[in-house]
Amino acid sequence: MAPNSAFPHIVLRYTARGLGSGRIRRSAVAAIAGLTAVSLLSACGYGSKSTDKASSAPVAATNASGAKLSADTVKIGYFANLTHGTPLVGLKEGLIQKELGATQVKTQVFNAGPAEIEALNAGSIDIGWIGPSPAINGFTKSNGQSLKIIGGSASGGVKLVVNPDKIKTLDDLRGKKIATPQLGNTQDVALLNYLAEKGYKVDAQSGAGDVSVVRTDNKVTPDAYKSGSIDGAWVPEPTASKLVTLGAKVLLNEKTLWPDSKFVITNIIVSQKFLKEHPDVVEAVLRGSVNTNAFIKANPDKAKADANAAIKDASGNALDVALLDLAWSDLDFLDDPLAGTLQAEADHAVTAGLLKKPNLAGIYDLAPLNKVLKEKGQAAVADAGLGAK
Repeated sequence: MAPNSAFPHIVLRYTARGLGSGRIRRSAVAAIAGLTAVSLLSACGYGSKSTDKASSAPVAATNASGAKLSADTVKIGYFANLTHGTPLVGLKEGLIQKELGATQVKTQVFNAGPAEIEALNAGSIDIGWIGPSPAINGFTKSNGQSLKIIGGSASGGVKLVVNPDKIKTLDDLRGKKIATPQLGNTQDVALLNYLAEKGYKVDAQSGAGDVSVVRTDNKVTPDAYKSGSIDGAWVPEPTASKLVTLGAKVLLNEKTLWPDSKFVITNIIVSQKFLKEHPDVVEAVLRGSVNTNAFIKANPDKAKADANAAIKDASGNALDVALLDLAWSDLDFLDDPLAGTLQAEADHAVTAGLLKKPNLAGIYDLAPLNKVLKEKGQAAVADAGLGAK
């Protein structure tokens, strides 16, 4: 394992508050050393060292042209799912490569946050799109030395969907079987805490209790729902929409539990070493990201098609068009990293007694992004007091 790479005993957890609070508690927590390591493989899966292997993926058909920046190449990591729509579309359309001139993009596609953090720490990638918990994990466990969050990318895309014949309201969960992607992942802990706040008793490790929490890989969840093995699921897109196409009902959209219906689901991170040595390259990638998010808003149909084509390129399978439309409509692609929601995640973990107060000071460096936004006449984004010192 590379120095400061993934930490097998670490599980980062989120918690959710009940509906009455109007907010969700999502947080990161380091599990006590010696507990069984948990491999978290979903799009937002965080925790132990992943055994998933990254794969390379084709980028835009356009060739790099123009002046070369301070690096010959920039190695970019992301996931082949819709919450990573910005890199999927930006690379497919050549919008990121265009800003880099003759500096060539090389890509790796990951299945889990830990693997991407390992790659960043090992120098296998320089910049990555990733969920908030692995970013917190990588930063705190390296004593603030491994990475910086330099921009936002996506918000939303997580729902509680259920069998409407068995569950008609949120008060009907007792005795039911609800799936989450894996033990300790973002949605798993959000569900556990939500159930606790509703007064249900559930053993976090086994999932047994008043409501059975069934850890099921997202690839398997639709079949489990069809067979009746589960009664519902708290899952990210596109799994949530896949269940809807099978007859499930959206009982709760996680975004409704957040102020302004926004919470970070995907950030942009960079290794501190690369940021220091190649600030011009980092700035170019951010300019490409900002341009891509603008393209997505202006060309939603083309962007959806690009994202689906990129998913097919990376995984071999495209999403059904009806499923794509449902899932895409719940995502918001934006430049703001929503730093306040990241801080809230950590604060809620402390309040819940799941985490000792983490030191997140300096996790953000938004100066390059704000420079790009200023050039475009757009307002600067805030770091919630967690910016570079």
